[in-house]
Amino acid sequence: MSEPKLIIVSAPSGAGKTTIVRHILSLPIPVAFSVSATSRLPRSGELNGRDYYFLSPEEFKKKVEGNEFLEWEEVYHGTCYGTLKSEVDRIWQEGKSVIFDVDVVGGLNIKNIYGEKALAIFVQPPSVEALRSRLRGRSTETEEKINMRISKAEYELGFANRFDYVLVNDQLEIALDEAETIVRAFLSR
Repeated sequence: MSEPKLIIVSAPSGAGKTTIVRHILSLPIPVAFSVSATSRLPRSGELNGRDYYFLSPEEFKKKVEGNEFLEWEEVYHGTCYGTLKSEVDRIWQEGKSVIFDVDVVGGLNIKNIYGEKALAIFVQPPSVEALRSRLRGRSTETEEKINMRISKAEYELGFANRFDYVLVNDQLEIALDEAETIVRAFLSR
């Protein structure tokens, strides 16, 4: 690999992007995970610096004002997520490519900044109903929260054609193999 690149994995919540990113990270290829920042509180089992950089709303706002984010968005009312520029720098200093697990708008923003140095993969659920079923299966959220995520997912599905690659996650093993093939081909260019 000549110079480090960026791999952007975006999807509606519940489509399987985190599972796909974890798979890519388990492979013997030089990639490292970009830990996002968020203004929300940690969920059970989440650790600061591993899962997210958990910032207070005030800290998040200060970093926005200081232009410390590559991209950021208020994903849900009062809850912001973003990619710190320092994360990309940290990973590139290690000589590795960066892999992102980001929402759809954030993924497109990163792609627009880096162009051909970035591969943008959209993970698409087989259907909205399959997505609803997966979100219910997590048993981590209320029906109201699931409906919010489904509404957002329907909106995000409209952006799929703006990504370099649309990966339909109908059968997980096939989707993982496909993701691996796409990423290896991109990094070897």
